[in-house]
Amino acid sequence: MKKLDSYKVVIDATICEALKVINEGIGNIALVVDGDHKLLGTVTDGDVRRGLLSGINLQSPVSQIMNTDLVKAKTSDNREYILSIMKKNKLRQIPIVDNAGYLQGLETLDEFASPTPRANMVLLMAGGLGSRLKPLTDECPKPMLKVGGKPILETIILNFIEYGFEKFTISLNYKGNMIREYFADGANFGVSIEYIEEDENLGTAGSLRLLPQMQNCHSIVVMNGDVLTNVNLGHFLDFHTSHNSKATMGVREYNFQVPYGVLKLDQHRIIQIEEKPVHNFFVNAGIYVLDQDVLASLPVEKRIEMPDLFEHLIKSGHSAAAFPICEYWLDIGQPDNLKQAHGDFKGVFE
Repeated sequence: MKKLDSYKVVIDATICEALKVINEGIGNIALVVDGDHKLLGTVTDGDVRRGLLSGINLQSPVSQIMNTDLVKAKTSDNREYILSIMKKNKLRQIPIVDNAGYLQGLETLDEFASPTPRANMVLLMAGGLGSRLKPLTDECPKPMLKVGGKPILETIILNFIEYGFEKFTISLNYKGNMIREYFADGANFGVSIEYIEEDENLGTAGSLRLLPQMQNCHSIVVMNGDVLTNVNLGHFLDFHTSHNSKATMGVREYNFQVPYGVLKLDQHRIIQIEEKPVHNFFVNAGIYVLDQDVLASLPVEKRIEMPDLFEHLIKSGHSAAAFPICEYWLDIGQPDNLKQAHGDFKGVFE
């Protein structure tokens, strides 16, 4: 998706200003928002021309001609679902909003045919021992275990490629030679793959220190090498950018039901009894976007986990955001989860 400013207008703009956005932007459309960037309507060239024919002039407010009967998609919608909406409604573009209706981007049919290349580097964490999956991991590193006929790490990389990512770095440790031999320099996948070696376990954030100095200002996407998901990774990155966040963590909703009646007390008096309440939490999903200058602010500890890095950033006064992942997501680190992945992989990813 493109930058928001290239195709949005505010509600008090004139039709002339909207027409300029339509002609100079992408998708031949202008998205009308309020002062908080909440999506209110759309305007196309046809809307402008119909307005002029009805006697409305170019200096009239865009609200007089905008279409408020919107077809839109959410940041949590995956690529296949968005494409199906566009085909069903015969659309060449569709606005993307968050759950509250605030504009996050615009998808076009052209981008689905050929995704826009992204300059962001992807760091895949593939150095874990996979101890909980023994004996399967005695001779094979966890990211190379096959689900649906492919190594898990290959499925992850192919999902990134689908959204225009081309530059990968894989962090290796346990049996890293098997990963390096399989993917090589990435040429067989049409991408560039480099490697960093962890001589010891540095934690999920510690290996960031091993990254070579990059010559661009693009954010870095970091993902655990044992997660299967069909999350729209382009939307994830665009969400991070649009919220001006220093670091964004993908999160999953986790529900826990207390199997008993829970009492609320005032000293010895029972005030309320709630039978088997359900508590909702958001938990870390193992996918992150980090601005590059985060690398320079890593704490000095040699081993550091990603949640520790986020806490460090927050305590230092930086903005950290959460991106809810509603799509298929599974951490295959447990035997039961790996078994589940074998059973549902085909229906989810094909």
